[in-house]
Amino acid sequence: MCVDGGIAVLLALAFFGAHGLAVPADPTPRMGRIVGWGQGSNVGADISSGVIAIASRSTANCALKSNGTVVQWGGSSLTPRPTDTFVSVDVYLGLKADGSIVAWGRNDDYGLTSVPAPNSGFVAIAGGYIHSLGLKSDGSIVAWGANSSGQCDVPAPNTGFVAVAANGYHSLGLKSDGSIVAWGSRTDLPEPNTGFVAIAAGVYHSLGVKSDGSVVAWGSNTRGQCDIPEPNSGFIAVAGGEGHSLGLKSDGSVVAWGSNGDGQGRIFNQCVVPEPNTGFIAIAAGSLHSVGLKSDGSVVCWGSNDGGQCNIPPPYANFVSVARGYNHALALRADGSIAAWGSNYNEYLPLSFFGQCIVPEPNGDFVGVAAALWCSMGLKSDGSVVGWGDNSWGQRAVPSPNRDFAAIAAGEKHGVGLKSDGRIVAWGWDGSLVITTVPEPNANFVAIAAGVSHSMGLKSDGTIVTWGYNEQGQCSVPPPNGDFVAIAARWQHCLGLKSDGSIVAWGDNTYGQNDVPAPNTGFVAIAAGDYHSLGVKADGSIVAWGSNVYGECTVPPPNRGYFAIAAGYYCTLGLRSQPVTRAASWTLY
Repeated sequence: MCVDGGIAVLLALAFFGAHGLAVPADPTPRMGRIVGWGQGSNVGADISSGVIAIASRSTANCALKSNGTVVQWGGSSLTPRPTDTFVSVDVYLGLKADGSIVAWGRNDDYGLTSVPAPNSGFVAIAGGYIHSLGLKSDGSIVAWGANSSGQCDVPAPNTGFVAVAANGYHSLGLKSDGSIVAWGSRTDLPEPNTGFVAIAAGVYHSLGVKSDGSVVAWGSNTRGQCDIPEPNSGFIAVAGGEGHSLGLKSDGSVVAWGSNGDGQGRIFNQCVVPEPNTGFIAIAAGSLHSVGLKSDGSVVCWGSNDGGQCNIPPPYANFVSVARGYNHALALRADGSIAAWGSNYNEYLPLSFFGQCIVPEPNGDFVGVAAALWCSMGLKSDGSVVGWGDNSWGQRAVPSPNRDFAAIAAGEKHGVGLKSDGRIVAWGWDGSLVITTVPEPNANFVAIAAGVSHSMGLKSDGTIVTWGYNEQGQCSVPPPNGDFVAIAARWQHCLGLKSDGSIVAWGDNTYGQNDVPAPNTGFVAIAAGDYHSLGVKADGSIVAWGSNVYGECTVPPPNRGYFAIAAGYYCTLGLRSQPVTRAASWTLY
């Protein structure tokens, strides 16, 4: 659903240069570091080192860096504001140094992000599926969110707690006297209920570490998650998943037990700890995967990767273009490989695994990227297009002959390709035969863009052609239709960059995404999000306008050095220039 503004501008410059229109051109490919902000902006942070804490729930992971920032990856791309810093995290919760809690993600009907007042004095946090816990410095627990199983009803007396844990629909609290209190869907407790120093909650079971270093597990044991291996000693921490458990030993090794699959025949090896099994200082367990933090600050993941939860985010450098889908993102490296992160699912449909973040092998020789709703596309240097992810509407079924493409763009359920001879090919869903039917004459196009159910083509004479649905006026180009050098589209609005550096916007303006801020001059690149818009100035700064619900228009400082941008659903990605240390091996054609 997003077209990379950087690619659109470069293509337009290349074509216009060939046709004699006087516009600036930079023939040197530029490499940059990705900076992200808004919802799901888990980029710009390298977690190969410097991580001090980890958390996992379901298919989502969270890492806390030593500078207090959060990196999130896996089944959800939801993240806090990039300006927030924390001292502790639990996937969708962050504890700040001042004792307040920040919660992010969907609020739905449960109030998950609405931390009860007074939001102060907290010292620990924990989260279940759809509820959260906060431990106060006075030893009391505050619970909020869904309460269908009583998981928010802290038993009296609500005092003397020193630790909290949650998972599924149940909660645990550890008292200062070493006893455990349980409430919610699981209230069973081990006997004797004394001498505990640490607790953890699995989806259907619970675990506790005793002061002598032994582990006690109770609750559902259908997959052996409560059968602690011998020798049951030397443990300092535990974690619980859906059908497996983890224990961290004082020597830095991890012990795992329970199921190595999903209980229905699929094997994920979430209990097979990668070698070398040494140097671990913290552990976390998702439903079907495991996470370990090493003493050198690096993170190790193993088990199921259905949600991309074992795809540890790479260092975000040496990239030349970016693209953003609904809940995933793509970035093209200077070496021609693609990095993908975010969700592999349609988050609204259970068991809807699409694999939009699993780049097909060989992952190389790419020169362009485009991201649709739950689908991804890559353009190869030989002019062919590779698609992966959702194909429910044929959006990655590139028509034959699959060759001679010079650029690609992706709508919600359709794809668009620009051929080297200036023709456009469109495929996928074609509601009312208007979305993939390119208007005649289909010739002399130099750039393309795609919205949710409409498409754009930029002609070599600087005019724009649009087609598809027009319910918000997204296909009605404002006059005068000329002198355009780049185009962008998303959802139901469009942007056009003029040769004089001004931006024209039209279509849906519900959130002010068409109200270009003054002075409307000096722009060199554009991008359209679902409900916000972006422009890069000649000085490398970004101007953003429209919806700012998740901070997608709040460019983090320093706002300089950008040369390409991409926007998605409440999210923005920018490429900031970095020193070129080696020759780049890519071309646009």
